[in-house]
Formats: sequence, structure tokens, C-alpha cells
Amino acid sequence: MSNQLTDVIMMIRPKSFGFNPETEADNKFQKRPSSLEDKQIRTQALAEFDAMVALLKSKDIEVMVFEDLEESVLPDSVFPNNWISTHEDGSVYTYPMYAPIRRKERRDDIIDVLSKSFLVAKRYSLELFEVQNQFLEGTGSMILDRDYKIAYAALSPRTDPRVLHKFSLLSNYNVILFKAQDKDGFPIYHTNVLMALGQDFVICCMESIEDEKKELLLNSFRTTGKELVEISFEQMTKFAGNMLEVKNKSGKRFLIMSDTAYESLDQDQIAKLGHKTTLLIVHIPTIEKIGGGSARCMIAENFLPRI
Repeated sequence: MSNQLTDVIMMIRPKSFGFNPETEADNKFQKRPSSLEDKQIRTQALAEFDAMVALLKSKDIEVMVFEDLEESVLPDSVFPNNWISTHEDGSVYTYPMYAPIRRKERRDDIIDVLSKSFLVAKRYSLELFEVQNQFLEGTGSMILDRDYKIAYAALSPRTDPRVLHKFSLLSNYNVILFKAQDKDGFPIYHTNVLMALGQDFVICCMESIEDEKKELLLNSFRTTGKELVEISFEQMTKFAGNMLEVKNKSGKRFLIMSDTAYESLDQDQIAKLGHKTTLLIVHIPTIEKIGGGSARCMIAENFLPRI
């Protein structure tokens, strides 16, 4: 039985969603709002979030929703997968974040809530690397193959090889590190906008990856039984790489993606993915455009064993 998919996910309801100028420099997916007022942006983001949660729950996917911190203004808190990851052995990792304001998103109270129903056996606090300006933004920086213990990672200001090495030592994951650029030659800020790993498939923008590492990745995909669904630069900019496969309480598989991502796919890609899993399409245009992250970024997976 595969360990790749979880049946419990965590999401943060965003009280203060908005444009984050601290992340603008290296996130080319993020767009400044032209005419919307802050209050309107927050209202739209909340409506998109609530509709997404309702859709997931209607498919019998277990969603743990945490309210945003009342006392803090955190424009990117809707993207919790960057600061926390959980694992089948009961370990919880918290991560060093590139933008200072995002470091306030790390929340011990959420880990305390998890520990009441799930086994939290070990806590690794990699945020200690922040004092050295070394970052690793969770499952934004790393695509984890949990069956084969492989972490795929694209080098960027937010994905430092020294922190990756520490994660590798602690977790026993092998790291496959590579460089990836957009069509203008700019480093891609997070690995999870160019690659998504399902139970038996991988979605990847291969043309973004440096030539000398392409064969290494293709061999790894073949060895681990992952059918490649290749996407283009243009599809990547529409968040077609930012998808997440999960399962519901009865074990049915769902691939969560935005309508922006879905509408960028061609019929062959839709057929390939639809043959393996059920496509679940969410409408999150405000969060995508202003936050620069899509459906996968909004979900932190919970792999901890139930008590």
C-alpha cells in the first residue's frame, strides 16, 4: 500500500490575505493588485477559501481548518505547507522562511492541537538556519516521494542545499537537487510550481530543468514507477505544476488543482491524469494572482499516525 497520499489535510483560513512585497522579488507568479482595495481582496480570498474547503469536504476529504492568528497580519498564512511538514514516523518539521514576515506563520498551537489526536514523536526545528540566511520552505521547496524516500528540490534563494542536507540526515531522504528556470532564465522560486508527484504519476515542466539533470530525474521517475505528464512553460505559469493528490476517507484518490491550471491542460494530459485519479477543480483566482501560489500551496498534509 502506498504511503504517498494522505487522507487528512490542514488549511489556514486567511484573515489578512494580501499582496506581500517581501516575496515579490523572486516570486514571478505573484501580481500586484491593480484596482482592488485591501478589504475587497481579503473578502474574496476568504470566499474562495471557504468554497474550496466545502468542496473538499463534500468529497469526504478530511480537512482540519485552523483560524488565522487574530493578533498578526500575515498576508501569506493561507500557504502553510511552507512552514510545516508531518511524517508517518510521528516527526514534525518546521522550516526556515525567506521572508521575515512569513516566519510569524509558524505556530506551536497548531502542533499542540495535532498532538491531541495524532502521534507527535519528534520535532525538528530547522528555522535555526534563518540566522545564517539559509532557507528551506517545506513542501514548497521539496517534492517528497514518501514511498521511495526521495526529495526533489530546485535550487533557489528559498531552497538552500545546506538545509536540504540537514533535512536529508534527519529524515533519511535522498535529495535530488537541480536548477530550474522560467522561460526568461529566472530561477523558479519553489519546486512545487514546476512539479507535482502523485501515487503513480509525476507532473513536471521538464523544459525548465537544467539539461545535465534531466536524465537523472527521468531515470528516477522510471525507477519509482511514476508516469510522466509533461507540462510546458506556459502551463507552469498557469499553476499546472501546483497540484496535490490526496485520498478521501474511503481511499478514493483526488488530484486537487485550480481551474486556472485545469483550463491550461490539453485533452491528452486530462485523459492521462483522469485515468489514474479524479480531478478536483477549485476556484481560487484572487489567492493565485495576488499570493503567487495555488491549490497545492494552500494544503499542508497530515501524515502523523492517529493516537
